[in-house]
Amino acid sequence: MQDFDFYINLRKPTLGLYVRKGAGLPDLADASQWQLEGTVTETELPPGALKELEANGHAFQELGG
Repeated sequence: MQDFDFYINLRKPTLGLYVRKGAGLPDLADASQWQLEGTVTETELPPGALKELEANGHAFQELGG
């Protein structure tokens, strides 16, 4: 089972981002806008996120709010 790091955008707290655990945020123009919130397993991912992670290396999620 895979683990993924979950980040929250500090400027837009309703936007989350999943990346492979330990991958960090090297591709983002301003990684300082993101705060690590924790780690989740693939079974905790929202529907469709695992496919997006496998295809793109990351998955965004709009959070309720």
